[in-house]
Amino acid sequence: MRRLLLLPALSWAMLTCAGQNQVNLVIVDPGHFHAALLQKDMYPPMSPRVAVYSPLTPELVDYLNRISQFNRRAQSPTHWELEVHTGGDSFERMLGDHAGNVVMFTGRNRGKIDRILRSLEAGYHVFADKPWIISSADLPKLARALDLAAEKNLAAYDIMTERYEITSLLQKELVATPEVFGTLVAGTAAEPGIRAKSIHHIMKNVAGVPILRPAWFFDIREYGEALADVGTHVVDLVQWTAFGARQTDYRSDIAMLEARHWPTRVSPQQFKQVTGEGAFPAELAPWVKDGQFEFIANNSVHYTVGGVHVALDILWNWEAPGDSGDVYEASFRGTKARVEIRQSKAQNYRPELYVVPASAAPEVFDRLRRRLRALQAKWPGLDIAIEGQEARLVIPDQFRVGHEAHFAQVSNAFFSYFQNPRSLPAWEKSNMLAKYFITTKGVELANRN
Repeated sequence: MRRLLLLPALSWAMLTCAGQNQVNLVIVDPGHFHAALLQKDMYPPMSPRVAVYSPLTPELVDYLNRISQFNRRAQSPTHWELEVHTGGDSFERMLGDHAGNVVMFTGRNRGKIDRILRSLEAGYHVFADKPWIISSADLPKLARALDLAAEKNLAAYDIMTERYEITSLLQKELVATPEVFGTLVAGTAAEPGIRAKSIHHIMKNVAGVPILRPAWFFDIREYGEALADVGTHVVDLVQWTAFGARQTDYRSDIAMLEARHWPTRVSPQQFKQVTGEGAFPAELAPWVKDGQFEFIANNSVHYTVGGVHVALDILWNWEAPGDSGDVYEASFRGTKARVEIRQSKAQNYRPELYVVPASAAPEVFDRLRRRLRALQAKWPGLDIAIEGQEARLVIPDQFRVGHEAHFAQVSNAFFSYFQNPRSLPAWEKSNMLAKYFITTKGVELANRN
């Protein structure tokens, strides 16, 4: 049986001697299960020794338990060695100790950008969970952080796992294929060119273990509303799919048109089930009505990017039906065809990709087959199934790896930028600024309305 190790502190000099190209990870306040998912697998560029700085909280205990389970599992066990620091100001101690060269932040979102800035100033690369900001007032700090990373030749990257979902990858490929998709339709307020919907669930299992959420997860002042938090993934996918390497200037290219929000009701029994707390804490009192907690967990937003209308719905439900999990659906309208990800009961809640021709379906299907033959070099076995007037892509199961596996994929992308920070595409910076402008301004517009 493997055991969790607590090791003596590693000095900066020791890490330097070990080699500049090795990732020596530092995790600060692992308040979200994403911190553990990053360590579900081992990575050749990363040292097995990880420094953890955190107060002694239930979230830290949950993180340690998950890492211990990864180390003890029968199939492909990991061999992480954790150097755990508790007590005092964990963040300040981390800065002073220099126990690594890459810092990861998960959990509390308010104030995260301040920690990111100070970590970059101290010479750390930053690999941080979304969102980096939940208020538009922090956009200048985000811009400063990205500029500072470039000035100091450091990698600063937010964890956009959903880019690695196979249906999203293929949707991006087909939207960028003019002979199949045509050109993006700008649409109108009533019929946007792009629609997307995301549904997350408060109660779920992660890596086979029921999730335990801290009570502060439900405080929108601390964690952000849905659009500002999980909505970052959806906005990112829209930008990444439709606009690719285009440099979007959020100050001139984006117009926020309409937004609203509404609650998901959580009973005292449900709150206890997911947090372990016997009562709603005092800080949540403003949202407790008639004995129920009104979690401001749902947002809709309508905006334009370069004149293209985009409509998004970001939702939190209590629990997924059966084993369906989270849901992401998206439709991109082209002059020749719509390219749509659907994830509904009809598909057993598995994401599927459809091409719906605007006209001349046989011609579009022939061009789609030719495009898929080219894509088979990367994804062997791709095919299509004609279902009436639309085509469904037949995606081999080997490419359907699931959300937890996406953490390894996005981590490997970060490791390449760690080795060569200047290889990070220039459009990633403008995309981050545009993304967080949309998410934060959308929440503010919903609150004004």
